[in-house]
Amino acid sequence: MDWNIIENQLNNISFALLLTNFVLYWINLIIKNTQLITNSARVFTIITNLFLGTSLLIRWIKNGYFPLSNLYESLLFLTWSITFINLVLEQKSKSKIIGAIIAPISLFTIAFASIALPNNMKLATPLVPALRSNWLMMHVTIMMISYATLMIGSLLSIIFLIISNGQNIKIKGNSQNNTKKILLKYNLNYIYNNNVKENYLNNEYNRISLLESIDNLSYRIIGFGFPLLTIGIIAGAVWANEAWGSYWSWDPKETWALITWLIFAIYLHSRLNQSWQGKKPAILASIGFIIVWICYLGVNFLGKGLHSYGWLS
Repeated sequence: MDWNIIENQLNNISFALLLTNFVLYWINLIIKNTQLITNSARVFTIITNLFLGTSLLIRWIKNGYFPLSNLYESLLFLTWSITFINLVLEQKSKSKIIGAIIAPISLFTIAFASIALPNNMKLATPLVPALRSNWLMMHVTIMMISYATLMIGSLLSIIFLIISNGQNIKIKGNSQNNTKKILLKYNLNYIYNNNVKENYLNNEYNRISLLESIDNLSYRIIGFGFPLLTIGIIAGAVWANEAWGSYWSWDPKETWALITWLIFAIYLHSRLNQSWQGKKPAILASIGFIIVWICYLGVNFLGKGLHSYGWLS
């Protein structure tokens, strides 16, 4: 039995399922919302998650170490993490927008791993001495899960900005009456037809309710991912001291991890003390989405530093 062929087939099927899911989620969101499409997309997400998990398990058993030693393996694990979070959020929120938002990220990640990376980067190689440690599993898994969580939370903030259409909307609660009064006071002075006014109020209330839901979910997800990022950075520092004799060396990966931590620390601080509401923290979290990708993927392309996975120098 050729385990390499099985592993490749599992990854290829996962890619096909994620591509199908991408289409299903957006059909469900934009064209036709049916329970059949919702259930089918969820089943495909579960199968994808299981197939990716099995593929990683095969590499783990075959090579004798947890499969997070190169960029290809980390991309597969990141896709697995994103699909797992997708399933959890869909179960908790019951919102059809979740899958439509997350599907493009998971599809892009596995597509980059399968298509963009050269074949030699997909091969498992013996671990260098510094990586032969139990810290590999603890540090890298926590960092990858934190990346996946922060990416999703940040992407929800981007969606918040798109739906709000650039308006500085302050999220203050879920009271329909209060929302309608605010809209009536500031937006409807020129409307005299009561039916038109009521329809406008209902549409705006639904939009603001959606914005409140997205904003709250984004805050909760980032609030979960930030402690994971903190723990991952601390674990990495301890591991670095064990492997290289220094807790912090200002390696490009370490520097960008610190920048990522600061961005989301400022975001959470502004939300906790309510100094910013609505648009401003959403903009900061949206910047965080780019910073996470630079920290995870962009730095690797430099081909420099202790954390290099890239092939470009």
